[in-house]
Amino acid sequence: MMAVHRGVMTEQSFPAMSGSLVEPQPAVAPAPKFWRRTAPMLTAAALVAGLFGGVTGAVIASPDATPSAASSVSAQTVVNQSTVDWTSVASKVLPSVVQVNFANGVGSGVILSQDGQILTNNHVVASSGGQLTVKLNDGREVPATVVSTDPSSDLAVIKASGVSGLTPIKWADSDSVKVGDAVMAIGSPSGLQGTVTTGIVSALDRKVTVPGEGRRASSVSYQAIQTDASINPGNSGGALVNAAGELIGINSAIYSPASSSGEAGSVGIGFAIPSNTAKQIVGSLG
Repeated sequence: MMAVHRGVMTEQSFPAMSGSLVEPQPAVAPAPKFWRRTAPMLTAAALVAGLFGGVTGAVIASPDATPSAASSVSAQTVVNQSTVDWTSVASKVLPSVVQVNFANGVGSGVILSQDGQILTNNHVVASSGGQLTVKLNDGREVPATVVSTDPSSDLAVIKASGVSGLTPIKWADSDSVKVGDAVMAIGSPSGLQGTVTTGIVSALDRKVTVPGEGRRASSVSYQAIQTDASINPGNSGGALVNAAGELIGINSAIYSPASSSGEAGSVGIGFAIPSNTAKQIVGSLG
């Protein structure tokens, strides 16, 4: 969706491999592989195939960044998952998360304004050809248009048509996030709208590098929040929230030990663009 290593690491690239990573010599941490993909709409046949088939897929590599001081765990700030009322968190956040549909694909997004401004990943809208609809939590599906994009940060703002009174997401200060904090990911993996998964913040300031959209597009790198909350294709653009139901990140990439012949799936290593980064980009896109 790799242990935390201290010290500066050198940039390395590895070819796509199936199943596992091979550590090079001299011994350095292997570069993780990342998927940044939307998902096809899920069908009954796909569900059966997923139950009995292996998961493979092609991915690219990127090293860690130097961990920041914020990566250390503080027992006083970490929220114990067993004490969190996840039912209340889901009830609070679900109205602020949408499904983004295009052709036979799907992504996710978070509501920014009552009149339908929505934040998602650039790679979601780049795959759409400009033909988008948004499915709201109440079941309504409405047309949507692209307002602005920032490929360099993998973020985009779209606008749902003919809506009002929507519930905007509440922002959190991602700089206050600590390793071990309880989190919930919300989105539409494979079109399963309103899917929620929980976990913790696994690491901070994790450098993620993903391919650009299109053959000639440059790769995109950012410092991400790593989580073990299950994230799968279709979660792209959805919300990663804290125990208070506030946005700490935009789910954007996963690691998966897979080859180019199939779809990647969650192995508990997912990445989100921090909310402070996203909020700054949204301001410039407006």
